Amino acid sequence: MAKIIHSMVRVGDLDKSLKFYKEALDLDVAEQLDFEGFSLVYLRNEENDMELELTWNEGTESYTHGSGYGHIAVAVDELEAEHQKLSELGYEPADIKEFFREGQLLAKFFFVQDPDGYKIEFLQRHGRYQ
Repeated sequence: MAKIIHSMVRVGDLDKSLKFYKEALDLDVAEQLDFEGFSLVYLRNEENDMELELTWNEGTESYTHGSGYGHIAVAVDELEAEHQKLSELGYEPADIKEFFREGQLLAKFFFVQDPDGYKIEFLQRHGRYQ
């Protein structure tokens, strides 16, 4: 059986990305590996077993995401409070939405984008989204 241990995104400004992921998701640097021309930074917090790897390549300021990238999703206890916090930090989260299936609430959520345009979905802890 395979265990997912991390997902990776490429970032153009490592300091800006580290600030965003700390403020938005409370992710701390678990390990940073610096090499000639690039860095690998693994982020996590106490809630997570899986890590987010930020890859920074010297001389590259932006990346295209193509049509295949979707989003990263996180579950939170207080969706409205997270939305307000991100708004106050100037990250411009989208409006909170509710998604129903057969009349039952499936998800309550909003999206925000990191400094490189990667979408992060914030979901209220509910049902399968724990």
